Amino acid sequence: MLVTALIAMMVALMVFVWVGLRGRSSKDSLDDYLTARGSQNASALGLSFVASGLGAWILFAPPELGAFVGPVAVAGYAVGAALPFLVFAAFGGSIRRMLPEGRSLGEFAQVRLGTPVRRWVASISALYMLCFLTAELTAVGAITQMLSGVPAWVAVMGVTVATLIYTTWGGLRASLLTDRWQAWLLLALLVLIGFTLFSGPSFTPQAANPKPLPSVPTGAALSVALTLVIAVTAANLFHQGYWQRLWAAQDLRALKSGALLGAVLTVAAIATVGGLGMMAVTRGAELGQPPVPFFALVSGGPVWLKISTLVLALALVASSVDTLQSGLASLIVTEGHSTSMRAARWITVILMVPVVLVALQGISVLRLFLIADLLCATAVVPVLLGAWRRMSSTAAIGGSVAGLAGAVLPGWIQGGSLGAGLMAASFPGSVPTLWPFLGALVASTVVTLALAWAWPDPQARVVSA
Repeated sequence: MLVTALIAMMVALMVFVWVGLRGRSSKDSLDDYLTARGSQNASALGLSFVASGLGAWILFAPPELGAFVGPVAVAGYAVGAALPFLVFAAFGGSIRRMLPEGRSLGEFAQVRLGTPVRRWVASISALYMLCFLTAELTAVGAITQMLSGVPAWVAVMGVTVATLIYTTWGGLRASLLTDRWQAWLLLALLVLIGFTLFSGPSFTPQAANPKPLPSVPTGAALSVALTLVIAVTAANLFHQGYWQRLWAAQDLRALKSGALLGAVLTVAAIATVGGLGMMAVTRGAELGQPPVPFFALVSGGPVWLKISTLVLALALVASSVDTLQSGLASLIVTEGHSTSMRAARWITVILMVPVVLVALQGISVLRLFLIADLLCATAVVPVLLGAWRRMSSTAAIGGSVAGLAGAVLPGWIQGGSLGAGLMAASFPGSVPTLWPFLGALVASTVVTLALAWAWPDPQARVVSA
């Protein structure tokens, strides 16, 4: 199994590199390297949204939610993962018309809301994407070791080096081309694995003792679902890799159709793996500690099923990692202004060094991830309302500050002190809870709208709807 797994990993990564290197454009310009401007049709964008958004996390979180909370929570996760694509479609026209030569959300924030908001947006985006990168590489190392016994560092370094080869050489176009191949591959493997597990014989020794799904109160399940919708949606709207695709679209119609395709396929994929988590419980599988329902079903299966799952994990991680690498390079270059293409390539490599060092430790980054998600939730409404003609820098800054206060306030009220509020907003135990997210979203929205109506910026540039 060890040798077979190593060969499968090597072949998969070499194919990804070969495809990515073919994606380099003949246009040797920094703008094309970062945006692939106007080059992608609807199907290419849809598949890219799927490949970029579906990381190795879908093999852990949705199955666990399905196993312990049920279908309502899985639905919340699916909606939260798909909703950002629809938001891009809704706001994309206004932002593209305003910034036809734009590259990032930060540039939009600069034009509409000023430099302080831009710097805050860039900081949140960088933190979120670095957390995402670390989590994905940590996950692929854990999956590889769990399924095949291959040391985690082999997978971490393999994915890092392979993706760096083609993203530093071909930029966003290389990432977009590999996304298409990786999307078809991971969707096909999900169908194969899902069909095998749903309809085939059970591979778990505990299958003779089936159990019912846990009875979770509807209110608790809805709370989990709403938490996930807010957290995942807000965070993904600060994903620079997605914003690059806004300008990579051939036109607004391609963007909207691609976003819809990406949303539908994302919901289907998450529903599938979430359903497998529920099936693991009903078949009486030993879920492990920490629980990994998806792998509890696969671990007892034949070698071909484990290898298919390993390749699936590689495709999921590589497609997310190359998008994040390209997005981080774009973010840093855009914020740094006069940066050359050579510098952009080196920036991509340098940023991966601390990420790999943390990923090789194999520690959980979930708590940091949740804090980054919460920071995104404090600012997402003030930033997106920049497309509204009454919005001002004052309203955006005031709304973001109110969002920070709103994130802490529920814990403060419940615990009776500011320290308790800060502790609750930092998610002790790495458990996502609704009130900090809801407080951030409600407070930022109310204050932003109030300030925009009371003190609109007379110099604000009007954006067509």
